[in-house]
Amino acid sequence: MANNKSAKKRILVSAKKTERNRYYRTRIKNIVKSVHEAVEASDKVAATTAFATANKNIHALVSKGFIKKSTAARKVSRLHKMVNKIEA
Repeated sequence: MANNKSAKKRILVSAKKTERNRYYRTRIKNIVKSVHEAVEASDKVAATTAFATANKNIHALVSKGFIKKSTAARKVSRLHKMVNKIEA
């Protein structure tokens, strides 16, 4: 257990950040999963709307500093390829 005030504060802050990070990681996974499910169902309309939502939310996390710009671009690019394969 922490003995001084600053150590106690660090415990509280790290607990808060851990909770926030877990929320955002889960959110990304759920967003990506919704696109995957629409693609597996071969539903072009649902996949397109899910992709638009995913694109917006993933880039919002970049602006918050949660993920890097290149990571977001890679995720969005892979999702976009999947959505475009439905037509072909």
